[in-house]
Amino acid sequence: MRWGEFAAACPELARLGEERLRSRELCLVGTLRRNGWPRISPVEPEFVGDELMLGMMWQSPKARDLERDPRIVVHSTLTDRHDLSGDFKLYGRALPVEDALRVDAHRAAIKARIDWEPPEPYHVFAVDIDSAGFVTFAEPRFGLAWEAGGELRRWTQRES
Repeated sequence: MRWGEFAAACPELARLGEERLRSRELCLVGTLRRNGWPRISPVEPEFVGDELMLGMMWQSPKARDLERDPRIVVHSTLTDRHDLSGDFKLYGRALPVEDALRVDAHRAAIKARIDWEPPEPYHVFAVDIDSAGFVTFAEPRFGLAWEAGGELRRWTQRES
């Protein structure tokens, strides 16, 4: 499901995720290399209309991974062990964006955010979301988890 559908289905979790992805302007993506080993790479997430999009350098290893196997995890970044703001993860598939209007919208979003445009050619993927989660160790400690078609699950953890 697109980000807009995810946000409608699970607004609290989507709000926490969008706050973290927008504020840090960087996320980590996990892909699967040709040999099956995981690859972790930094990417700048862009919210374009009702989609979460990821732009990547042309023929970069992570883009080639996604062309072979679209499964992806997107993880918000934490800067140090004292950062208790919480981390957001989503799992899904990265779908190539080939429609010129959507690629142009992605390019315009980057230009508006940082006054820069990626050089042509480059890869753009839209994230099709299957599940997501959030956890924080700040008080009150809590976590959220959601899967497509399911209900938001919440748990709290007492300090030991």
